[in-house]
Amino acid sequence: QLHLVESGGGLVQPGGSLRLSCVASGFTFDDYAIAWFRQAPGKGREWVSYISNVRGILEYSDAVKGRFTISRDNAKNTVYLQMNSMKPEDTAVYFCAADLIGTYNEDEYEYWGQGTQVTVSS
Repeated sequence: QLHLVESGGGLVQPGGSLRLSCVASGFTFDDYAIAWFRQAPGKGREWVSYISNVRGILEYSDAVKGRFTISRDNAKNTVYLQMNSMKPEDTAVYFCAADLIGTYNEDEYEYWGQGTQVTVSS
């Protein structure tokens, strides 16, 4: 059974940093693209970033480009999201998702984690 588990969320001050992790199990991790989405209170789910499988293609939303970095360690079945220069508008529940093809569209992702809360506040 495929599982994705996020961790690393928490409370951080504006301008601070956090690193989220998404650990996968139950499938051939190398074959899958992994994406990060987020959902702020009262809003829909928003695509943040994805990293493709072996090709290593990286994409970021305009809202996080230049501040967030996605990476993967296939030996550890883990994808990371390094978040720097954080802003209050980054406050959301962050989810990782897996699918064979990387895309911005949440409907294309078949497998999801349970989410981790990130709060940016002074």
